[in-house]
Amino acid sequence: MQMSKLLNFKIDKLKASIEGKEILKGIDLNIKGGEVHAIMGPNGTGKSTLASTLMGHPKFEVTSGEITLNGEDVLEMEVSERSRAGMFLAMQYPSEIPGVTNADFLRSAINAHRGEGNEISLIKFIRLMEKQMAALEMDPQFMHRYLNEGFSGGEKKRNEILQMMMMEPSLAILDEIDSGLDIDALKIVAAGVNAMRSEDRSFLIITHYQRLLNYVKPDFVHVMMQGRIVKSGGPELSERLEAEGYDWVKEELGIVDETVGIEKEEEFKIPMNTVAPKY
Repeated sequence: MQMSKLLNFKIDKLKASIEGKEILKGIDLNIKGGEVHAIMGPNGTGKSTLASTLMGHPKFEVTSGEITLNGEDVLEMEVSERSRAGMFLAMQYPSEIPGVTNADFLRSAINAHRGEGNEISLIKFIRLMEKQMAALEMDPQFMHRYLNEGFSGGEKKRNEILQMMMMEPSLAILDEIDSGLDIDALKIVAAGVNAMRSEDRSFLIITHYQRLLNYVKPDFVHVMMQGRIVKSGGPELSERLEAEGYDWVKEELGIVDETVGIEKEEEFKIPMNTVAPKY
């Protein structure tokens, strides 16, 4: 995708709330083509809220600020339009969709991007899906299973990476894709991410722990507390956080309570057929 080589994703003074409670309190971030950014922080600091807000989760209301992708106003886009523009979210809590197979879901998603008259052929699709599943060491039977139904936590995370590899976004947002993975599965998922890295694709990785970043090396690391990015640096920042925890950041910045309230699992489950709220 030629346009993705010019990728410039900007978040400017973004504030967002849920049910009247402000969670994001002024996020500023700029991601350029080919960059990998990691956001780290303790539980309840707004990390998953940020990921969901960027993709237009209907429960989160943007109250001020801007999000732009290559100069286009993301906040004016519905969820499907953000996806077609090249944005992708690997969710922390993927939804189960009984009655829709993995293959049917992915082929429909790909064809929605390609447009009428340019649909991917069944043979080409099957070959591509088999190739990507093999790279992730997934059982071929998962192609015919209902989407995430009965999947373990680790299987759901691999399935999210499979979707990313099939959709080939220009900006991939990975929300705690490492949670629930043993070390072998983590290495496989990281290999899938690294295989997608290129000068025309960028990543925003949200994680609690350094261990994923041992295998997917970020260019920039940001610490999030109190609904804001409070510190940024290079890979060495995540290594210090792994070694010393977050207390030194709180002490340095005079932060007593780093949280913005508990981010509950059900807040991040996305109902079908929803439209992102606009302010």
